[in-house]
Amino acid sequence: MRDLPWRRLRGTVVNLLDRAREVWGRILGSVSVEGGTGGGGRGHNLFEAAAAYVSAYLEDDQEGMDEAAGRVSPEALSFGVNELASRAVVALARERAESPREVARALLGLPASGDGRPRRSGPGSHPAA
Repeated sequence: MRDLPWRRLRGTVVNLLDRAREVWGRILGSVSVEGGTGGGGRGHNLFEAAAAYVSAYLEDDQEGMDEAAGRVSPEALSFGVNELASRAVVALARERAESPREVARALLGLPASGDGRPRRSGPGSHPAA
């Protein structure tokens, strides 16, 4: 079977997420939010929930996705997934010595950022010479 580029990319993303989860476990272990039902239960770490949700998604594990989504509110999960994506892009950009914009566009299969991107105009912008 042919090795498709998205399969290699998926493996890279999974490895990157695993590394991010390890780092987050050490650095952000104290950031928690209360679970959806309230009451006497322990709060759930929104970053742990986000990492579990994304990992389950990449492994096509619907049960794992449902379990992770039930740990925190939908808003907290959305924030955690966004933070995970942002940190993954930054980490990959550093690894590749590229800009986060270039990495994000490449991960999504978009053309290089110079292709058809509207130019910013206004204060602080530099006109093309």
